Amino acid sequence: MYQYNEFDHAFLKDRTAEFRDQVARRLAGELTEDEFKPLRLMNGLYLQLHAYMLRVAIPYGTLSAKQMRQLGMIAKRWDRDWGHFTTRQNIQYNWIKLDDVPDILDALAEVEMHAIQTSGNCIRNVTADQFAGVAADEIEDSRVWAEIIRQWSTLHPEFTFLPRKFKIAITGSEHDRAAVKLHDIGLRMRRNEAGETGFEVIVGGGQGRTPIVGETIRDFLPKQHLLSYLEAILRTYNLLGRRDNLYKARIKILVAAVGIEKFAEMVEEEWLEIKDSALALEPEQIRAIEEHFAPPQYETIAEPVAGFDAARFTDPAFAAWTRTNLFPHKQPGYAVVTVSLKPAGGVPGDATSAQMEALADLAEKYSLGELRIAHEQNVVLPDVRKQDLHRLWQELGEQGLADANIGLITDIISCPGLDYCNLANARAIPIAQRISRHFADPALQSEIGPITLNISGCINACGHHHVGNIGILGVDKKGVEHYQITIGGIADENAAVGRILGPSFPAEEVVDAIDTLIATFRKIREEGETFIDTVQRVGIQPFKETLYANH
Repeated sequence: MYQYNEFDHAFLKDRTAEFRDQVARRLAGELTEDEFKPLRLMNGLYLQLHAYMLRVAIPYGTLSAKQMRQLGMIAKRWDRDWGHFTTRQNIQYNWIKLDDVPDILDALAEVEMHAIQTSGNCIRNVTADQFAGVAADEIEDSRVWAEIIRQWSTLHPEFTFLPRKFKIAITGSEHDRAAVKLHDIGLRMRRNEAGETGFEVIVGGGQGRTPIVGETIRDFLPKQHLLSYLEAILRTYNLLGRRDNLYKARIKILVAAVGIEKFAEMVEEEWLEIKDSALALEPEQIRAIEEHFAPPQYETIAEPVAGFDAARFTDPAFAAWTRTNLFPHKQPGYAVVTVSLKPAGGVPGDATSAQMEALADLAEKYSLGELRIAHEQNVVLPDVRKQDLHRLWQELGEQGLADANIGLITDIISCPGLDYCNLANARAIPIAQRISRHFADPALQSEIGPITLNISGCINACGHHHVGNIGILGVDKKGVEHYQITIGGIADENAAVGRILGPSFPAEEVVDAIDTLIATFRKIREEGETFIDTVQRVGIQPFKETLYANH
């Protein structure tokens, strides 16, 4: 993991002291809310429906056990004993008192964390594949490049007041687990014909009220030019992006307006001016960052691992968990574990302070002290020996963290919705809880198979409803919460935006509507098909007909 140097520590100390003074002036009445608002937003502090919400950055979703333990301590001491992991791999605390915030920021700084650039019209937390560095299908560790981008973009003077917020995602694998085509800039690591690694550069993706799948403007960018090319894209956007209309200010609107070819041409023209400037990355600069992410000293473990296989044979519940929650590790004898934060009837992405402390302990005991946060709102233990998996699963179970549902219908992505967010039109959490309880039977989930179901409480789409195989969007219909349903969305390398099925449903009918869609799928699917396979084969019409015939 990246370790802070003296400059990083001093910077955070000064920044927290500055905000402590600003908070004191606000509490003393020396600053109005209008004057204080831009200051608090620059430190990740929102004012929501019921209280202040603090959004803490988890760069590219990577945490040490020490950092996770500190997040749990903050939840216990200054919030209501829990935190909410988000689709940008951050954590939010929803019940924060303003006068506690400087102390919280000090506590974060102790473990090399902060809340800077988690709000406002700047470059937000860079997201990455949660399996980076350990995935068997990886070209290269994308965390190295996410960290280089983080350092370049933090307090970048030219990009502090962009037309709108700006999101970058990066993946190092052919299979995209970071939803790069749904970001302002998406980066996919590639090899060229000479065997060199570089980046495919995608721009103009995004969700919100105008969902667009990003398009490629460069098939291969040599690694040393990453920052100069990003700078050229940001300069083009900063110069031409609209500032007169909040809803038309994202880069995707600019790209759509000028056309992808013209936008690429403008970026290339700007890039030629700065390509060989100080932004060009020297090999020693890249090596210095790579050293922070050097692989740990793995043990040599022969496959197959007898104890692991025996436990799978004798313990059906453990075997079921290994089928859904494990991912192949590049090192023989190890596995990547995804810990579900989606128990039946639970709130997607929530973890109590006790669970965070337990996850920190388990990371130290079984995963070389490291954890990851997935944009699907789960926690990953990236380096677990296979002979330890059965014991780990048992200890996760003691904390209510052993659900075997990754990639299944109860692995729901959900934003906080109207329970907390002052932008939301409808509640998302209760809908997620009802659907989760309805499909809680493990045998039923297994029979349905792989599927994504995402819920947003408003058109801002923080719950990624546009790209769920089934998407649910909360809308306000004459003062009553309703829910619009889409199907066909995909978030990976074949990204697609789901299609609306028809009129929305009141809250009490949503579970039945989803049940009807699943029943239709089970009736018409062909052998081996997943839900999205069937939708792509038959289209939305069969689902639409059964849905509205029954409702």
